[in-house]
Amino acid sequence: MNRVNALVLAGYGLNCDNETAYALELAGASARRVHINSLIDGSVTLDDFQIMVFVGGFSWGDDHGAGVIQAVRLKTNIGDKILKFVDKGNLVLGICNGFQTLVNLGLLPGFSGDYKTRSIALTFNDCGNFRDDWVMLKVNSSSPCVFTKGFDILELPIRHGEGKFYSDKDIIQRLTKNNQVVIQYALPDGNPAEGKFPFNPNGSINDIAGICDPTGRIFGLMPHPEAFNHWTNHPDWTRDKEKIKRSGKKPDSNLTTGIRIFKNGVDFIARKNP
Repeated sequence: MNRVNALVLAGYGLNCDNETAYALELAGASARRVHINSLIDGSVTLDDFQIMVFVGGFSWGDDHGAGVIQAVRLKTNIGDKILKFVDKGNLVLGICNGFQTLVNLGLLPGFSGDYKTRSIALTFNDCGNFRDDWVMLKVNSSSPCVFTKGFDILELPIRHGEGKFYSDKDIIQRLTKNNQVVIQYALPDGNPAEGKFPFNPNGSINDIAGICDPTGRIFGLMPHPEAFNHWTNHPDWTRDKEKIKRSGKKPDSNLTTGIRIFKNGVDFIARKNP
């Protein structure tokens, strides 16, 4: 099997590149952190990669809005190369600030193969402040999303100030009809959050936490899968450890939810390029 090469974007306020690269390595990929300038000046080419990850952080300090300047800089300089990368059947993942960048680029929602038109906003949280928490998420099993195959309910951390998913009614209906709504904020029992705070931490329309394009190969989400790369990342890990100990069982050594999301992408590429 050929090695799956993943590009992890870095630079100018992005701060999740190291853990994202680590998560991809745990998932079986060969990950490389690449500064945005290296893509722009051509010293690194997208042709060498099959997965491109737009990571979390505060690109350009979120000046002019989260992900706006990063999207403009990329679209102006290498927009055609990114479109070519997508057209070749590769994967694109946008996490938090990366999700914000994808919608500003127009790569999402990608209706009818249009990866240039912006029709979605990720804007200021309704609560009026930055949220750093863990959320329950309901996964749409009918979604074509490559990264969420095999999931029903999952729990991941969030950390954002501009995570409210917003668009007009027609766009929301089209996303829903196309099954492009991949994950939604949920109550602890997995039922819809229905906008209830803090289960829906930002006021997102229809509790939307992540969407994909019609092919399922471009996925953007506000939660951080890379931040759940070991079971001790979870805030309840000490309590869970004691429960496991008292039951006479051993701690689960399987991959965490976060790593499994990346592994779904890596395995998809591995099957595509045996």
